[in-house]
Amino acid sequence: MQFGHLKRRELLTLLGIAPAWPLAARAQQREQMRRIGVLMNWAADDPEGQAGVMAFKKGLEQLGWSDGRNLSIETRWGADDVERDRQYAAELIALSPDIFLASGTLSATALQRITHILPIVFVNITDPTGSGLVESLARPGGNATGFMNFEYSLGGKWLELLKQIAPSLTRAAVVKHPTSPVDGAQFGAIQAVAPSLGVEVSPISLRDAGELEHAIAAFARPANGCLIVTGGASASIHSSQIIALAARYKLPAAYARRGNVARGGLMTYGPDRIDQFRRAAGYVDRILKGTKPTDLPVQAPTKYELVINLKTAKALGLTVPETLLARADEVIE
Repeated sequence: MQFGHLKRRELLTLLGIAPAWPLAARAQQREQMRRIGVLMNWAADDPEGQAGVMAFKKGLEQLGWSDGRNLSIETRWGADDVERDRQYAAELIALSPDIFLASGTLSATALQRITHILPIVFVNITDPTGSGLVESLARPGGNATGFMNFEYSLGGKWLELLKQIAPSLTRAAVVKHPTSPVDGAQFGAIQAVAPSLGVEVSPISLRDAGELEHAIAAFARPANGCLIVTGGASASIHSSQIIALAARYKLPAAYARRGNVARGGLMTYGPDRIDQFRRAAGYVDRILKGTKPTDLPVQAPTKYELVINLKTAKALGLTVPETLLARADEVIE
């Protein structure tokens, strides 16, 4: 038989040898697989952080992306630790992802220090312009865009709600990091509304656990006091200690994060952080399909939630007004 005029494919078919199409198919699948690097500001065992990642993946699935089919997601947990964030940012960059999801300012800035090219979609950022992540909210101007956490004025709302739950309050200690611009701005918002509510405001430093315990114990000695825990990154590190101290010294306390109320804090009012992960999936989808980050404006929260822990209120001897309970998105009993 003469084979000279046959093409290789025809020859292999004639001889009964299957062409190496599985290799070619696998190569094509690899080309279609997109990679996302996720850097979280929570600890790996934090339920709220885990819920955020799940909401992000579910949002992507609804848009046609499936982890393991056409998408590969690598997640690292920075736990609001600067050195850990830097290390994990470098690890994720080395994996050559197409895009990043960053939760929290430390995570987003750690990534942007390494790359100004690869797109970054951020969530739970309090001040994206002040932190240098974007040039403006309307036109981010670089490789990052995403979703803001809340406006600073929210701090005043925490004091107003505490005053409704405990009308006898005349003193408020604001737990904040002394060098954090986010905490400082929220403290200013609380100071602005305090005179109209008849409340005197003072700061408590978040530098270390020992100093924090001593300051809260000293503050609690006179009556009619409350705590307000700011929404900056440092508060999450000491949250378990703060919740325990508030219970020990019978101090009504307002928190920026819902997870603190689920663990025994009195109340929180703030943005639905999990909703931001769902919305971030939409931005990631658009960028993977060709939209530039600078063409996607930074968005403010659209959903806020009031959560009250009735069990904690009873332990503090407080009766939450029915009007406030009716407004609550969730009541923990």
